[in-house]
Amino acid sequence: MSVSSPSDPESSPGTQRGPHVTEREDGEPEEEKVCAVCGDRATGYHFHVMTCEGCKGFFRRSINKGVHFTCPFARSCPVTKAKRRQCQACRLQKCLDVGMRKDMIMSEEALGRRRALRRQRRLAREQPGGLTAEQQDLIGILIAAHQRTFDSSFSQFAHYRPAVRLYIPSPRSPSPSGPGAQPECGAEDVLPDVFSMLPHFADLSTFMIQQVIKFAKEIPAFRGLPIDDQISLLKGATLEICQIQFNTVFNAETNAWECGQHCYTIQDGALAGFQQIYLEPLLKFHISLKKLRLHEAEYVLLQAMLLFSPDHASVAQRDFIDQLQEKVALTLKSYIDHQHPMPEGRFLYAKLLLLLTELQTLKVENTRQILHIQDLSSMTPLLSEIIS
Repeated sequence: MSVSSPSDPESSPGTQRGPHVTEREDGEPEEEKVCAVCGDRATGYHFHVMTCEGCKGFFRRSINKGVHFTCPFARSCPVTKAKRRQCQACRLQKCLDVGMRKDMIMSEEALGRRRALRRQRRLAREQPGGLTAEQQDLIGILIAAHQRTFDSSFSQFAHYRPAVRLYIPSPRSPSPSGPGAQPECGAEDVLPDVFSMLPHFADLSTFMIQQVIKFAKEIPAFRGLPIDDQISLLKGATLEICQIQFNTVFNAETNAWECGQHCYTIQDGALAGFQQIYLEPLLKFHISLKKLRLHEAEYVLLQAMLLFSPDHASVAQRDFIDQLQEKVALTLKSYIDHQHPMPEGRFLYAKLLLLLTELQTLKVENTRQILHIQDLSSMTPLLSEIIS
């Protein structure tokens, strides 16, 4: 004979009540479900059987602890609401007899994970905007890092080899006048196969790469990684992050990148030696991303997702980086769900994932074309290191 713990959520014999009765929609009384083990009020299916909370907890504890109960009688003790605590051996046997399954019991570790997930979801519902405090802190860190390191006016882009555009004046626009005058974006038909813009583009790319490196170093989680992992992540993601940042200054009406006093079109890419097999998908990518009208938080979360990629070569802390990326991705999903009402937010997260896949393809083609451009003397050491 054994007695269950006083902490069991079970009623004592002196507190028995009659059958619980509810009213159906048609007004007729309906008796509630009863526990298949003891006959008490059932709360639902637990381990494959309709049971009460008391028998559910008893069964889980008994199996997890692996306790062997012994009945002092003939293993035929009655198991009722009033007497279920008198013989644990018979109660456990009845649990098994009615079909409760051991294999459906979660381990303590799995239960802990589920409780943590439930707490996280509850916090998400309680927090303004549906974000947990941890997610809000992450967004705050990333936005601050972006604002401290990204020069959207390109006012600091001062030391560069000048852009030299060879163009044929369009009949639609007058020829530029004055020394050093440049035509407006998109107002000229450029001559292809000239590498006149290559030195300038190399300097522009180097400037943006430097900003990405500074952005990464502003993130505590990145600074905490081994230096070799930091280098691997930057080499793997910098060119993609540059494109995400470049999209923030893209004008979808003119199809031009407006960088303060500088203005670039896809034709300038041709003058740097890039081929249409890269330039056309690149323009399509920027148009598609700009149409989504992302918030600043979403732009920086995309950059962090690209940065913390465990798939980059030579990464040692792969599991930790994978957890960082998952945390960023969940934050992005939560932000989208609560900041973009339907129908605007429909499939927005899925669209972003597809665009990131396109961006990976663009990076491969971009690297391939840079490596095949003959005038590699125009490349800066930093750009050469990133694409190597």
